[in-house]
Amino acid sequence: MAARDGGKKEVKAVVKKATKKPTANGRNVKGQFAPGNDLWTARSSAGPKPKFATADDLWAACCEYFSWMSDRPLIEVKPFAYEGKITMADLPHMRAMTLASLCVFLDVDYSTWDAWRSSRPDLSEVITRVERIIFAQKFEGAAAGLLNSNIISRELGLADKKDIAGVLTIERVDVNFVGDDGGEA
Repeated sequence: MAARDGGKKEVKAVVKKATKKPTANGRNVKGQFAPGNDLWTARSSAGPKPKFATADDLWAACCEYFSWMSDRPLIEVKPFAYEGKITMADLPHMRAMTLASLCVFLDVDYSTWDAWRSSRPDLSEVITRVERIIFAQKFEGAAAGLLNSNIISRELGLADKKDIAGVLTIERVDVNFVGDDGGEA
């Protein structure tokens, strides 16, 4: 009986140790995300949805979001091999700020954020500033190679688009065409 209990303790210790170590997809064996990949757990306040009575209240909450995003990079767990030994390393990646994640953080719907732009002139200066900060963060991150430039340029509306409609015309050529004189043309 004692051997059985000792075996259970060893198994528990191994399972406990294994649940802490992240796998290649950034989750541990329990399926939990690695630290830093938990935006949905953050809120600017506890309790009911926050109400921003003043522009200063909204700005403070947005600054809290900016800090949260910069303090918690996305973590990629990547294997490296050196001298035949494989080791796992945590590689931090810049987290792109978005209006969608800001709204999740603030616990407001995007339609509410959008409505504030026109219905709350007291907040319009902060809304404009926040949107410019998010744009600049994504643009600069993509320009520096820290974010995927193709994805960011499309999201920011900066994709290089060329309209080629009407430029190319193809005429059908019949190789068996018979001319007016009855012979081949």
